[in-house]
Amino acid sequence: MTTSTDTKDNLKPTKIWKCKNADCKAWVRDEFAASEQKCPICSGPMLRSMRHLPPVQNKAKSQPRKPKSDF
Repeated sequence: MTTSTDTKDNLKPTKIWKCKNADCKAWVRDEFAASEQKCPICSGPMLRSMRHLPPVQNKAKSQPRKPKSDF
């Protein structure tokens, strides 16, 4: 059984980008943000911030598959 303290212990301060638009609730982890800092939902400007979030495992990006040849 997991208690709320176990969940809180797993949270780490994480850099994020959040939308400056008060009506938009979008945010994204810094390591997953695009190079241009525009909101993915409303295209507004993004503001750097911090949030306590559970850590994630970044998987290595897989190489694009080569198209199958007709041979």
